[in-house]
Amino acid sequence: MPARLPARHWWWLALLLCVGSVAANLPAIRPVPHVDLARFMGTWYLVGGIPTRYEREAWNAVETYTLRRDGSIRTTLTFNHGRPDGPRKHIEAPARVRPGTGNAVWDVRVFGPMKAQYVVAWLRDDYSLMVVARDARDYAWVFARSHDVAQADLERARQRLRGLGYDLSKWRTVPHTDTTLADNR
Repeated sequence: MPARLPARHWWWLALLLCVGSVAANLPAIRPVPHVDLARFMGTWYLVGGIPTRYEREAWNAVETYTLRRDGSIRTTLTFNHGRPDGPRKHIEAPARVRPGTGNAVWDVRVFGPMKAQYVVAWLRDDYSLMVVARDARDYAWVFARSHDVAQADLERARQRLRGLGYDLSKWRTVPHTDTTLADNR
């Protein structure tokens, strides 16, 4: 006889099935053709997007990518929660590049065996700004090498997300203060 799932797991299973069925009706997000991982690694400022529940009140958000010897990538997100001087939150998640994707699609292990899709959907030629998306169109992120992004660039990134089928009513610009970099060292 199969083991029974605890009640709290049924909710997650139902959510995953719903997201999966919605994603099945949408075209896959097309990744950029190639990401130079060595150039891509380092510090990226989260400047906006459609956040997860964990990120909804983030200030001074910085994500750092570190390529490991085994080919995996350590992703580290740090931010202040709720206000510029709020408590620091920190999460690390290992990622693996999906073979055959030009290094542009990753599987990020967010907790336990659960993996989240990470698609580099747009990357500026100079690696200064990027859009990360998911086939489910539930979350998306705009990252930059500086927290000071021109409003026109941010609006172009937003329009890229709209073109990918995202609901921009869920958009949030991530506020940054001058202490962002100092707080993340």
